[in-house]
Amino acid sequence: MRPQGFAGSPRGPGASASLGSPRGNGGRGADEPSRFVALGDSLTEGVGDPVRDGAWRGWAALLADGLVEEPCGADEEPVRRVEEPARFTNLAVSGAQTRDVLERQLPVALELRPGLASVVVGVNDTLRCTFDIQSVAARLDQVYAALTEQGAVLLTACLPDPGTMLGLPGALAHPLARRQRAVNTVVHALSDRYGALHLHACEGDWITDRAMWSADRLHPGERGHRQLALRFHTLLAEHGLATGPAPSPEPEFPAPTRSASLWWLATAGTGWVARRCTDLLPQLLTLAADELRHRARGTSARLDLRASAAVSAALAALAVAEQPDAA
Repeated sequence: MRPQGFAGSPRGPGASASLGSPRGNGGRGADEPSRFVALGDSLTEGVGDPVRDGAWRGWAALLADGLVEEPCGADEEPVRRVEEPARFTNLAVSGAQTRDVLERQLPVALELRPGLASVVVGVNDTLRCTFDIQSVAARLDQVYAALTEQGAVLLTACLPDPGTMLGLPGALAHPLARRQRAVNTVVHALSDRYGALHLHACEGDWITDRAMWSADRLHPGERGHRQLALRFHTLLAEHGLATGPAPSPEPEFPAPTRSASLWWLATAGTGWVARRCTDLLPQLLTLAADELRHRARGTSARLDLRASAAVSAALAALAVAEQPDAA
């Protein structure tokens, strides 16, 4: 039984947009994935879940520990052995956008030939003045296609919008929410197209549960990372692709003290704010002004329709690109 606030299936909600026939998925027959490769940004890198050596761990590393059963000792009850334990490589990097995943992380992942690959990315695209949903869709389509054509089982997720998580005023939060909804819709549609195991994590009680989140309110804390790992493990186990123990939902380490959290925000957090102020903020203020104008006129729905039309055009462009040339 899934905790409230999470859902997952091979077909994500909102995936009704037609993209043509799925490609790839030819190598999904293995009992267990022998190598797990994680692609993405700071969420998958593990920001918010520090371990004792000062490094980040995160949901993907927690999931990797439960993919296969460990061989037993001579005096233990026998368990089904596997040829080799799951090998884990985390290619995710803080700040990565879909372009970084396509151009930098994907080539390395393909060389590793993973049996299981996770691609969770897109929030950083929404936080840039260069955001373009058609480009995001095209890049994700290439990444998903390349991994599944090699036979990898694909894990994806949709995520909450950063404006809501940061508690921004409505005029600032709504434009960011539209962008994240657009990314989530694309991820749903492409996950359906490529037969990915998709985690619907963009809404639910976990978003408002402060115990799940780190001090910056953008990244999960250890509890949140463990919940993500547990939900992904459930999806894999339902398809016979995870035979090891499920990650524990209970934290291993004590929560950071208030002073430690404030210190982190004053150091690493300040740098993040400074970078966004020189990139996104000028455009976001323009978007907020547009939001307020439409609100005053009672035409805010037009902004939602405009965003939906952009998503439909992005998905239609992928469908057209998939069609063979007329001969």
